[in-house]
Amino acid sequence: MPIRLATRAIILQENRLLLVNAFPDGESDLWCAPGGGAEMGSSLPDNLIREVHEETGLIVAVGAPCLINEFHNPEDEFHQVDIFFRCQVTAGQLRDDWCDPEAVVSQRRFVTRDEMAGLRFKPDSLADIAFSDGFRYDPLERLIW
Repeated sequence: MPIRLATRAIILQENRLLLVNAFPDGESDLWCAPGGGAEMGSSLPDNLIREVHEETGLIVAVGAPCLINEFHNPEDEFHQVDIFFRCQVTAGQLRDDWCDPEAVVSQRRFVTRDEMAGLRFKPDSLADIAFSDGFRYDPLERLIW
């Protein structure tokens, strides 16, 4: 099975990080940064702009990368590399009536770092990198649902 490449957005507003629940009908309580799989023939920033809009209704400007995280599941040989970019919202706002056209994201919200302590999220380093100016590489984090 080939390695899947995905992009994710670190979007902070008023010291709150945008998270999404990417499980239809809330079948999991796991949260992550918005984003998704890269499509052939499209740049990583263009992929991220498309994915963020689909999942949240927001338009973003893509900045510098800040995290590379690898997810894997040894049982089925799934392996994904996520590249996280710092992004700024340039248009739109979160709306309760927004529907992900692919019906993947069921919830979206901005959370503080303190609120993240009460949530399940991936990758494990998400809060640390989102609320800092650093860059990080996380090798082979175990995929969980």
